[in-house]
Amino acid sequence: MDYVRIMRDLREDADYTQDYVAHILGTSQTMYARYERGANEMPIRHLISLCRLYNVSADYLLGLSSKK
Repeated sequence: MDYVRIMRDLREDADYTQDYVAHILGTSQTMYARYERGANEMPIRHLISLCRLYNVSADYLLGLSSKK
């Protein structure tokens, strides 16, 4: 599973909107949607914020490990 799918699945499992997650990251909903589609690469600071938000490791979010 690639990281864009994992990112979307985590958001949907938490019942968060793209707008909410974008607000947490300090970016626009449009830019966050581009991250989720894989159209733009996300900055490391956003990766760290997402890991904290979902309480998962960066390896899990990036699809490098199956352990959260």
